[in-house]
Amino acid sequence: MLMDSSNEVLATTTFLGEHLWWIEGTVVPVVWKRRWDKGKIFYCSIGHRLEDLKIPLITEIIRRGAIWASRHQK
Repeated sequence: MLMDSSNEVLATTTFLGEHLWWIEGTVVPVVWKRRWDKGKIFYCSIGHRLEDLKIPLITEIIRRGAIWASRHQK
């Protein structure tokens, strides 16, 4: 994923190399937010599997991100 320096990274992951050996140790953002003109963007790549969404911490991250993005900015 291409990152913009104006993105505020909220969470990262480190690839273990288990499936993609050539990126072992690479740290990438998985949750970030930013403002875009008069709008807001919240991004979360976690949740590819249904089991991920059964983890309370994950659903809380998504809930808070949606609330932040939906609030009117002044």
